[in-house]
Amino acid sequence: MTDPSLLFVVNSARFFRSHRLPLAVEADRRGWTAAVVCGANSGEEALEALGVRVITVPLARSGLDPFAEWSLYRRLSQIYRDRRPTIVHHITIKPVIYGSWAAARRRVPVVINAVPGLGWIYTAEGPWSRLRRTFVDLLYRSTRLHRRMHFIFQNEDDRREFVSAIGVPPATTHLVRGSGVDLSEFVPVPEFPGPMTFALVARMLFDKGVGEFVAAARQLKRRHSDWRFLLIGDVDAGNRSSLSAGELRAWQDEGVIEWLGHRDDIAWQMAAAHVICLPSYREGLPKTLIEAAAAGRPAIASDVPGCREVVRDQVTGLLVPPRTVAPLVDAMSRLGGDAGLRARMGEAARRSIEHGYSVDDVVKETFLVYERALES
Repeated sequence: MTDPSLLFVVNSARFFRSHRLPLAVEADRRGWTAAVVCGANSGEEALEALGVRVITVPLARSGLDPFAEWSLYRRLSQIYRDRRPTIVHHITIKPVIYGSWAAARRRVPVVINAVPGLGWIYTAEGPWSRLRRTFVDLLYRSTRLHRRMHFIFQNEDDRREFVSAIGVPPATTHLVRGSGVDLSEFVPVPEFPGPMTFALVARMLFDKGVGEFVAAARQLKRRHSDWRFLLIGDVDAGNRSSLSAGELRAWQDEGVIEWLGHRDDIAWQMAAAHVICLPSYREGLPKTLIEAAAAGRPAIASDVPGCREVVRDQVTGLLVPPRTVAPLVDAMSRLGGDAGLRARMGEAARRSIEHGYSVDDVVKETFLVYERALES
């Protein structure tokens, strides 16, 4: 067999660069032909500057405009017909659904569908949310037209629920630990001098628990006026759960938090913080928590799928119930007042992440999935 050709299909070039670029590098090292298919105006210039071939499609991350969705499906179908890839690797819901349909039509030999988290559709509450979930489940079921399709999940809860709801054969599902962490970039360092600092590093979404973090910060500021509470990450206009820049600035003007926006120096930001927080409603396998552990920082996270795969309660950090403020305040107070506990948990966190969570580990596991799918 000649060297395979590989297409990655993602919402955003920016996401691919931050989370999946090592896969393209490894494909090139092996002599495979690789390209990234992504939405237009999503940071493709920076990806191309790294030598990655980029093909843009009309992909709107939110909304279900029938004409726009049909246009996306047709464009993917054309790309698969013209490029004749050996493997297509779809990441997130729209690429998975429309890409799988197109791959079945064009008889792409192997389809890899990565479900990096079940997303806001599965965390939102209420009757409309249940109806949306039912509809999305039907769409996922419709992807099973392809006979050599494999699914990648980041945690066991997501895999188990997906297999039950969608009915995919368990033998075609695989666990890969997120996007991995560069253990040479994120390294433990002693705590910086200065006021106690908590940081939430994520997209500014309600689903990430930003509202609960701000509410906890407001309470703790009354007791510890010198403590700092940082929000590091940008708003996400393409996500229904996104906060607005105005809301974030209002909290900053109130003196509760400091919003730093998007930063490229996350390793330094992790080192400068004492505790990393992620009171999320649900995750796939959060890169933030993996990076925090690699940096030797304890974490406070929600006891939900994804977070509890990384944070071991009372060992590498503290787990709290999701969507609540009082337990979060208690956990932040406890770690904020005990430097020895922070040090012990930070050391345990680093040890827990050194095997199986590195970028090299994740790349190796992903290519094993490719090879198994090609042999199936």
